Amino acid sequence: MTYANVGTLGAAPGRRDELVAILTRPSADLEGAGCILYEVGVNDEHPDTVFVAELWTSAEAHQASLQLPSVRAAISEAMPLLSGEMGGHGFEVVGSPLRG
Repeated sequence: MTYANVGTLGAAPGRRDELVAILTRPSADLEGAGCILYEVGVNDEHPDTVFVAELWTSAEAHQASLQLPSVRAAISEAMPLLSGEMGGHGFEVVGSPLRG
């Protein structure tokens, strides 16, 4: 069953664009790990927040991706840019009007 994770990452004041640059780097590793979709967004009404929507082949694939060396390196690089405010939810996808 497909797994989705939709969340927010709080960026330190003025560091949002740096965080976005790290999160949007091309990564063949994610696709190989079972990532179907990884979208990063911003909203100027929330200037220190980054929004992330992920779609994975499974919750296990998502969890396993966190151990990939490239993902761990990106997390390490992003950590100093984070404010510590994070939110979101993971859920099993049960259907879509686009995929039937």
